[in-house]
Amino acid sequence: MPVDPQLRSLSIDVPSQPDSLVKLSLLLAEDAVNLQAVSALISSDMALASAVLKAVNSSLYGLHGRVQSVQQAITHLGTREVASVTFEMGLRAVFPPAPELDPVWERASVRGLLMGRIGQALEVDPWASHSAGLFEECGKAVLFRHSPDRYRTLLKAAADDEDLAMREHSEFGVSHDALGAALCESWGLAPAAVASVRFHVMVNATGELPMQLPKRAICAISALAHALMTDPATLDEVAERVAPQADLSATLVLRGARRVQEQLEAAMARGQPA
Repeated sequence: MPVDPQLRSLSIDVPSQPDSLVKLSLLLAEDAVNLQAVSALISSDMALASAVLKAVNSSLYGLHGRVQSVQQAITHLGTREVASVTFEMGLRAVFPPAPELDPVWERASVRGLLMGRIGQALEVDPWASHSAGLFEECGKAVLFRHSPDRYRTLLKAAADDEDLAMREHSEFGVSHDALGAALCESWGLAPAAVASVRFHVMVNATGELPMQLPKRAICAISALAHALMTDPATLDEVAERVAPQADLSATLVLRGARRVQEQLEAAMARGQPA
């Protein structure tokens, strides 16, 4: 999809999707996903395959035993999660490495996993949910690549993402949520994932889902993941608030989020040395 002309006028480049991820997207769009083709595609890029294996062997996934091939990773985790990790590695690769971006990518890994699994528990498009979590803060990387020194100053000064978005508007005429949504669009992500990225700052700051959207479930999942990552004690309150706005059962939403939280905590515990 074309990038918003307003962003073009600001001369802020939105990176193109790498060829390997374009091919992966086409494979995943097929009705019957060819697992061998997915595995072969990822494995054909040695740098990408190595990064994927390093990621899936981290404590975040809590696998028993070390996975040594992409095919093994798919067997243990499933196609969606391995494809999501591949997208994560591909996304990181289009931006220059920088210490300031390390926390962005670390949160993206956890948020994507949380949102994908909550989406699966609630029967809300887990691929789009995972993608939304992964791309939520990617607009920060776009702005950092555009102007490292100026953006580094904003990151240090901002109290939170809402404050950062206002500073970004003042400095660049656009904020990371809009840029992140533009990147999602240009990479062909589902509209519901794009919308979640576009509105995540507002949703996390207010607990209000954008009523202009016909489908708000992924936005609600974003709010749940944010609560789990920043203040788990507020999860019940957040679930009660956002579930009705997305036409979801608050009880089922909370049950699903708690189950995913327990899975992640158990995985992290297994990954810690005795």
